[in-house]
Amino acid sequence: MIRGKSKSVVFLRISLGALLIQFFNVGPALPQTSYFQGKTVTILESSAPGGVGTMRTKAVVPFLQKYIPGNPTIVMEYMPGGGGQKAANHLYKSVRPDGLTIGRMSTPFVMHAVLGEKGVLYDIEKVSYLGTSYSGGYHVFMTRGAARLNSLEKLRGTSGVRVGAQSVGHQIYISGRMFTYLIGLLQPRFVTGYSSPELDVAIEQGEIDARSQVADSLLHEKPHWVENGLMDFHAIIEIPKGRRHSHPRFAKLPDVETFARSDMDRKVVAMYRGFVGSGNPFMLPPGVPKERVQILQEAMRNTYRDPEFSKEYQKLTGLEAEPQLAEELERTIRDMPRDPEAIDLFKKFIGPDRLPSR
Repeated sequence: MIRGKSKSVVFLRISLGALLIQFFNVGPALPQTSYFQGKTVTILESSAPGGVGTMRTKAVVPFLQKYIPGNPTIVMEYMPGGGGQKAANHLYKSVRPDGLTIGRMSTPFVMHAVLGEKGVLYDIEKVSYLGTSYSGGYHVFMTRGAARLNSLEKLRGTSGVRVGAQSVGHQIYISGRMFTYLIGLLQPRFVTGYSSPELDVAIEQGEIDARSQVADSLLHEKPHWVENGLMDFHAIIEIPKGRRHSHPRFAKLPDVETFARSDMDRKVVAMYRGFVGSGNPFMLPPGVPKERVQILQEAMRNTYRDPEFSKEYQKLTGLEAEPQLAEELERTIRDMPRDPEAIDLFKKFIGPDRLPSR
């Protein structure tokens, strides 16, 4: 039995001990919270304003702000160019590794590095990945109805079809060239220099005849193109392979691989599916302290697990969110197909030169 003064001393010791335990338990969390609190986190966006890539980022912003300890302000900075290469190089070479700048890269980010493209100044093995909200989908190849290229036979028999895209190296440019190559268009002309909204206007007004487009984004932003027959659709790229689109207009389209004539053609299509499967990764430059990387990775995990995020993502993009967490994304990139011969052929789709003959 504890009596009198001895009892008070024991209680005092217990109270002090509990206080010390609590202090040391929360100690590591205090600098994590205080580091981001009151600061501004910039998301370096590799796409121009107005496109589906930008909408994917905007869907993430309020949830990321919610789940980063300290709830920092989050702003977006746009740096389009070179299919995302300009932003990637800037993040890798010029950004301070303090955890306050996050890159949101476009799909060609991984692809350019794997292919060893000229001008790549970054190493995809040295950045820290936070995840991606996009890891699959469909691309369709279409022509404007007024061009009257409403069959594969007419499409193949018309020389000089003008195929539009944002820029050389952009995902829409690459997929458009893959479609034209495998379908077998006759001397297609590739017209670039548009923003995503401008590209929509260009095909409506007849500045271009054809383009590739993300199928679900098209249904969200331009449903009348489908419902009113304003566009003719010729083929689709399924990512992953074999997953048919649910819309009846797209479900019956032939997958681009059905036009392959050789194993090399099929390898190139498989490589493209792999590149797109890496999505639009969020990442940090090399050198960010490990504890800050882990905080931001966890914030991104919580974002993707929040059911409200999926609703917001679909509202803004017209797409179902298909996230990969940081560790899944790292594995996808590590296991990317890297056949040397397929790489040589794939490079032809990225650049401005004439497509090879088949």
